[in-house]
Amino acid sequence: MTTALAELKTIALVNTLRNCQLFTGLPQTDLQQIAAVTVLKSLEKDEYLFHEGDPAQGFYVVQRGAVNVHRVNAAGKEQIIHVFRTGDSFAEVALAAPTGYPADARALEPTQVLLVKKEGILALLKRQPELALRMLGSMSSHLRVLVGQLEDLTLKDVETRLANWLVKRCSNPQSEKPAQIELTMTKRVLAAELGTVGETFSRTLSKLREQKLLAVKGKTVTILSPARLTALLRKNLGE
Repeated sequence: MTTALAELKTIALVNTLRNCQLFTGLPQTDLQQIAAVTVLKSLEKDEYLFHEGDPAQGFYVVQRGAVNVHRVNAAGKEQIIHVFRTGDSFAEVALAAPTGYPADARALEPTQVLLVKKEGILALLKRQPELALRMLGSMSSHLRVLVGQLEDLTLKDVETRLANWLVKRCSNPQSEKPAQIELTMTKRVLAAELGTVGETFSRTLSKLREQKLLAVKGKTVTILSPARLTALLRKNLGE
């Protein structure tokens, strides 16, 4: 029974790693070896995974839930770097940096993450340089995704960021027909991902509803006219 349970845990770890952008394309044998140096951690809502300056134990992959990675400025205000959700990896800098984590990480909801342990993965990469090359290829793709996310966060205001987020999820942004988007996260988590707080996000959502651009029911957002929302986005971007 113990052996069977261990095998099930390994399968679950491998499946989570396989769905992570960082490990896209790695063969089963590589994933199993990485799983062998990986442990599961559970977090309650608002529980911290690590604080800035804590010794780096490794990097993380979100199995379920959402993690807010942020820094606190001199005025004590939280500055969100990014919200990581299922399948996302973060804190990879731990592999190369001799110092501790460069930011804080806190669960926004009940969350499970995989810790890929620093010593274990580095030892594995030294034994198998070809695995390091395969991971490097995946990391370059992963970096492009993060750069795209960073570009989204540099948009000038919350309305523009929200419109951009919604338009990106429309199958046809030029359509006049309504399009539905099912939110896979809470509005609080989405607000954090867009670099704002819940109150500002709610006001922005209400503004778009008043303009007859959106309708919201539960976790379903209906874009009444993707073409009009796209036009608003272009206007806000000065295009």
